[in-house]
Amino acid sequence: MLSEIYIMIYLTILIMLLMTLVFKYMLMILMIMELIILMISLVMFNFMGFLGMEFYMIYYLIFSVCESVLGLMILILIIRYYGNEMYFSMNLFKF
Repeated sequence: MLSEIYIMIYLTILIMLLMTLVFKYMLMILMIMELIILMISLVMFNFMGFLGMEFYMIYYLIFSVCESVLGLMILILIIRYYGNEMYFSMNLFKF
């Protein structure tokens, strides 16, 4: 059981490292963020399962779905405004 938790924490850290290395496209950033949410939900499910509080997982999953919908909405707005989803082609760093 403890080794499963260590594996999930290791994968979460690995996914966060992957997010820092691959950030050329906005869609890739959103996909990596969804992987982070998935790994955190698995870790939370293991911890909450022992305590008998699985109903908190429903709240977390609702907020994660809202976050993914907002991310897709921002992606669509960026594609409509800039014409592509490349992160480096945007002039966000001028501010």
